[in-house]
Amino acid sequence: MNHATTPTTRPTTRPATGPATVLSVNVGLPKNVEWNGKTVYTGVWKQQVDGPVMARRLDLDGDGQGDTAGHGGEQRAVLVYQLDSYRYWEKHFGRDDFVYGQFGENLTVDGLPDDEVCIGDRYRVGGAELEVTQPRVTCYRVGLRMGEPELPALLVSHHRPGFYCRVITEGEISAGDSIVKTATGPGALSVADTDALLYLPNRDLDKLRTAVQIPAMSPGWQGSFHDLLEQAAAPKPAWEGFRKLRVTDVVAETSDVFSIRLAAVDGGELPPARAGQYLTFRLPDAGQPVPVRSYSLSTSPDYRVSVKHEPHGIASGYLTSKLMAGAVVEVAAPRGEFILEDGSGPVVLISAGIGVTPVLAMLHVLASEGSTREVWWIYAARGPSEHPLAAEARSLLAQLPHAHEHVYYSSVDGRLTKEKLADLALPTDAMAYICGPESFMASMREALTAVGVTRIHTELFGALASMNPGVVGQTVRPPHQPAGPPGDGLLVTFARSGISTPMRDGSLLELAEACDVPARWSCRTGVCHNCVTPLLSGEVTYSPTPLEPPPAGQTLLCCTRPTTDLVLDM
Repeated sequence: MNHATTPTTRPTTRPATGPATVLSVNVGLPKNVEWNGKTVYTGVWKQQVDGPVMARRLDLDGDGQGDTAGHGGEQRAVLVYQLDSYRYWEKHFGRDDFVYGQFGENLTVDGLPDDEVCIGDRYRVGGAELEVTQPRVTCYRVGLRMGEPELPALLVSHHRPGFYCRVITEGEISAGDSIVKTATGPGALSVADTDALLYLPNRDLDKLRTAVQIPAMSPGWQGSFHDLLEQAAAPKPAWEGFRKLRVTDVVAETSDVFSIRLAAVDGGELPPARAGQYLTFRLPDAGQPVPVRSYSLSTSPDYRVSVKHEPHGIASGYLTSKLMAGAVVEVAAPRGEFILEDGSGPVVLISAGIGVTPVLAMLHVLASEGSTREVWWIYAARGPSEHPLAAEARSLLAQLPHAHEHVYYSSVDGRLTKEKLADLALPTDAMAYICGPESFMASMREALTAVGVTRIHTELFGALASMNPGVVGQTVRPPHQPAGPPGDGLLVTFARSGISTPMRDGSLLELAEACDVPARWSCRTGVCHNCVTPLLSGEVTYSPTPLEPPPAGQTLLCCTRPTTDLVLDM
C-alpha cells in the first residue's frame, strides 16, 4: 500500500502537560485509486501543509471529498484525530511508518480523546471555532489508505474513531495552535459512546433518547438513532423461513392478472398482515433452480396476492396458469416497510399497472375503518381491459366520504404526467404512497415534490438500489449468472433479482457483485450494517465476526458465507 508521497512529520511523544494543541493540518483533493478490480474516487489521502489554512463552512481550503454523501459538507467539514490513537495503532499493528494525515484526518491533535470530547462541545482553534457533530463515518476507505482492511471495525471496537466538526466561525488554523474549549454540549454523550451507540450491541435506550435530542448531532446520525428506537419497538416477522400455506381460491381479474388467496394449512388464524407488505414464494414445482419471487398483498389483513403473468415469467406463469385451489405453497412471512401509517391527514395513493396491489391493500384498511381522511386514488394503465381490480377499488372508494378518484388510460387520456398531477391541487400535508415501474415512481415523486408534497413513500418490486460509496466508472447491468465456470458450493438465491447460483470463494457480498445484483455496503467488515439483508431461509457463518450480530432473520452480506442453501431478499 502506498503511503504519503510528500515529506511529512512523524508522530512524536506527547508532552507531559499542557493544553490540547494542533500538531498538523492536513488536506488533500480526491483522486482515483485502484482497489479489488474497482476504481475508487477518494479524498482519504491527506498531506501535511505548512502555514495557516482557512477553515470554511464546508471544508478546509485545499481539501475535498470523493464521496460527498458520506463525507464532507457542513456537518463534516473538519475531521480530527489524536496523537494518542496514532501511538496506539502503531503498537497494535507493529508499524513505525505512520505520518500525519495517515487516518484521513484534517487536524492531527495532541489531546481531545474520544472518551472525553462530547457531541456539541465547541472549541476555538486558531481563528476558527468548531463544534463536534459526530464520530468518524465507519468506511472501508480508511482501511484502504492504511493497508489494513479490518481497520474500520477496529476503530469502533477499540473506541478510537476520531470525530467530525462543523465550522461555527470561519478562520485560519495552523500547526501549533492551542485548542480552547468554549462550550459544553448538552447530554454529556462522548464521541466514543456515540460511536458505540450506533455500531455496538446492548444499546442503552436512555442514551438513544438523549442522542436524538442533541441539537449539534448531525442529521444523519440523528436519523440513524431514530431508526434504532423504532426498530426496538418494531414487531418481528410473524415466522422464520418459509411456511406452507394452502391456496383457497384463484380468481382471474383480467386476462393476465390472477388473485390468489391463502390460508393456514391447519385452518387456523394467520398473523394479520399490514397494508402494503409483500409475501415471498418459493416454488419447487415451477422449475430448477427453484424460483423465489415476491408479490405484494392486495388486501389486508387477509392474505391475497394478485399476480400478473409476465412473458417468460417462470414463477408468475406457474402461479397464474397451474396453481389451483387446494394446492400448498411455501411462503415467507409478510415483510416490507412500504406500509400505511396511522394518522388523520390526507392520503395520496398513486399506482400504475400491477403496482395497484399494495395501495389497494391500503384502501381496504381505510374503508374497513370507515376512515374520514381525505383519500386521493390516482391510477394509470394502458386501457380498461388492463385495469385489474377496478370494480373492487371503486367499491372501496364509495365507502369513504372524502375520496377522490382519478384514473388515466394512456390509450384514451394520454399518459399520467407531472403536469396532470399538478392540476389536481393535491393537499401539501398529504402522506403519499407510490407503486409502479421505476420510471413512473421517479416521475411521480418529482411531480409531488414540485407541488409541495414532501412525505412520500415508494415501493420497488425489484432489487433495492445499490450503494457502493466512492466506486466510480461501473457499468450497470441487469443481474446475471457470474462469469466463468459454475461454482460448486451451496445454492444462493437472490429473490428480488431472480438469480440462483452456487456459492464461490469470498463473501455473499462478493457473490452479489459478481452477479451484478444491487448491493448496499460501506465498511465491508461487519460494522456499519448497510449491507444487512433479510435472510428468508438458510443458515450462515461469519468471518470476521461482526461487532453486532444482525437481528434474527437477517444477515450481513460483507462478512457472511452460507452453511446451507440460502434465499436472500435482494
